Amino acid sequence: MLNADPALVAGALLDWISQKRRDFPWRRRRDPYAVWVSEVMLQQTQAATVAPYFERWMQRFPDIHTLAAVPLEDVLKAWEGLGYYARARNLHRAARAIIAQYAGQIPANPDALLTVPGIGRYTAGAILSLAFGQPVPVLDGNVRRVLCRVDNITTDPRRTPTEQALWERARSLVESAPEGFYGDLNEALMELGAVVCTPRRPDCPRCPLNQLCLAHALGVEEARPVRSPKPRIPEHRAVAGVIVRPEDGRCLLVRRPYDGLLGGLWGFPSTLLSSDGGAHAKQLARALTEQLAIGTDIGDAVAAVKHAYTHFRVTLEALSCSIVRGEPQTGYYPEVAWSNAAEIETLPLAEIDRKIIAQISQNPLEVIR
Repeated sequence: MLNADPALVAGALLDWISQKRRDFPWRRRRDPYAVWVSEVMLQQTQAATVAPYFERWMQRFPDIHTLAAVPLEDVLKAWEGLGYYARARNLHRAARAIIAQYAGQIPANPDALLTVPGIGRYTAGAILSLAFGQPVPVLDGNVRRVLCRVDNITTDPRRTPTEQALWERARSLVESAPEGFYGDLNEALMELGAVVCTPRRPDCPRCPLNQLCLAHALGVEEARPVRSPKPRIPEHRAVAGVIVRPEDGRCLLVRRPYDGLLGGLWGFPSTLLSSDGGAHAKQLARALTEQLAIGTDIGDAVAAVKHAYTHFRVTLEALSCSIVRGEPQTGYYPEVAWSNAAEIETLPLAEIDRKIIAQISQNPLEVIR
């Protein structure tokens, strides 16, 4: 069986998207900045979740100059809850680079665009096709799934040769669209994968490509894309210190190193537990000495939370602590702060730290004045 003609696929997709396009705020504007922000937000995050974040972002940072001018703290706070915070850090860093190198204009040249921090081949394709009207392909998870089914790809799309073939197939489709509709073609592929050609139980009767889809013809659509076995997700245990200053009820928070997990976000000082490192309290006390140059008495557990990240899961126990020697120092952490309840609400905190606060009492900030 031969793959469907690109022009037939492109025509069917464009007819479908003209009638079935969902209404999202980023689809009401096609300027490069809005396209860029929305595409970064949509990476690893569902559109319905992104919509209110996008609208708040555009109110707070309406253009690239505003974004570049604010401190990273403001950017992380606006991003709080979306996860994958490297995206926010890269947006901020890229905005400043675009101001410095391109006078604040997002470049329309593919080679130049790919030099911008955080912009890879997919994001560049989305910006170039949606905002600049260029016939440049996109290949995200949704598009990959659609193409693997339409062409009945029998190899793992994460393998380099297969991925390269999928990029070429995506290119043939976008180049088959009429001039002025390149962005619509890419949007149709992404939309089809999101709402019809879903990972499980694809709605083939509603699919505009069902007469062109080889996997559907063979009845193997749910077996595509081919998936290699996933490695077991590691489970980690960690411990955090909740240090409340008795004289004023302020809590010690630290800013995580910028180049690490949750970089730039605030939270409780913490450490991963080692199976041969002794009791949890002993390991926490040692970590607080190494990280903050303080001696501590470790008290009872005040919270225990679980959180899942992309490639691992963690169970974290929070222990109450009191300082018996020294004052918290920077070094391991770029910043430390004694914060009251109102100040904590203004800081960009990781979700796992929000969970700790929520468990401390029924009134989440009751013990932190």
